[in-house]
Amino acid sequence: MTVQARLFLMMVLQLAVWGAWAPKLFPYMGMLGFAPWQQSLVGSSWGVAALLGIFFSNQFADRNFAAEKFMAVSHLLSGLALLFTAFSTSFWPFFAGYLVYSLLYVPTLSVSNSIAFANLKDPAKSFGAVRMGGTVGWMLVSWPFVFILGANAGPEQVRSIFIVAAVVSFALAAYSLTLPHTPPKKDVAADPLAWREAIKLLAVPFVGVLFLVTFIDSVIHNGYFVMADAFLTQRVGIAGNLSMVVLSLGQLAEIATMFVLGGVLIRLGWKATMIIGILGHAARFAVFAFFADSVPVIIAVQLLHGICYAFFFATVYIFVDAVFPKDVRSSAQGLFNLLILGVGSVVASFLFPALMGELSRPVTHADGTLTQLVDYRTLFLIPTGMALVAVILLALFFRPPEKAPSGPVAP
Repeated sequence: MTVQARLFLMMVLQLAVWGAWAPKLFPYMGMLGFAPWQQSLVGSSWGVAALLGIFFSNQFADRNFAAEKFMAVSHLLSGLALLFTAFSTSFWPFFAGYLVYSLLYVPTLSVSNSIAFANLKDPAKSFGAVRMGGTVGWMLVSWPFVFILGANAGPEQVRSIFIVAAVVSFALAAYSLTLPHTPPKKDVAADPLAWREAIKLLAVPFVGVLFLVTFIDSVIHNGYFVMADAFLTQRVGIAGNLSMVVLSLGQLAEIATMFVLGGVLIRLGWKATMIIGILGHAARFAVFAFFADSVPVIIAVQLLHGICYAFFFATVYIFVDAVFPKDVRSSAQGLFNLLILGVGSVVASFLFPALMGELSRPVTHADGTLTQLVDYRTLFLIPTGMALVAVILLALFFRPPEKAPSGPVAP
């Protein structure tokens, strides 16, 4: 097996761990009876881990451990934390298990990238194809749940999202020991507070505007994962064991969209491409709001996920790499990554469960059972409006120094 194929498989397993539990985390917490503030606290764990990863964990790992050994130990321990989470049904043990998992797993997202960059002969050309393995892994891990879960799965079945994630995590722990040796970077002189330089960049008008728009879009993007599965199963009527497969169609579209992204950027430029990406969010939530009774339309609109992710978030990463000075490029990437993985996740985890609670009303069914009915139309019009505000900000105030990439763009 070539080095590139081995790294591709690493990415498949890396993102499969995440994809196994992400779509059903919030619906599962609802099944356990967790209050909105409790769900928000659990959701914020990911942001806390991303914050610590940027400022501490990743630098510590880079300079003290061989990357493949750090991956092995982290995934072994995080797999154990996932198993603990799976069998914890009261809030505080569940929160503790999930927090430990997050603190262990999130740094491995950057470390796996570091392993790939260190062992590819031409990272600029090959990394996009390797990273595509993560999208494939996220998509593939949803399929076993067609057989694991029932159409109306309860918490005893849905807890399997963590068990499957733990199994994949253990597999990755073992596989990491077979990866190319990537020694610690003890000879690299780096400012542990390099993020200060990145923060200074916010005073540059086009950077400040992009940062604000990225914040808004990251809240919308993370909010999609908070709300989508419950909407599909409770409002649209898609079976609980099929909802993850429906959501995985977005990853399928993401693969296709990434292949055309370079050409789109050269033809349309930075601003227009990003605007299309944000409009993808607005269109998807508007369809959720007004076409919830049409199952084919709701399923088809999942394909917009590729545009939402590639045309905005992937474009932001490429923009930073292409436009920012080399000496601050890494810090800027870290700052935007913190926004996308951390701050956006935390805000979405507090905002959308609270909105779902506010927009719910009790309904008594013919058999006497009581359920909470969410006003999804009003709920989804909120992120739709947020996306349109972001589009206006980007259209009016984002003036990058280059209108489009000056050369070929690797996905």
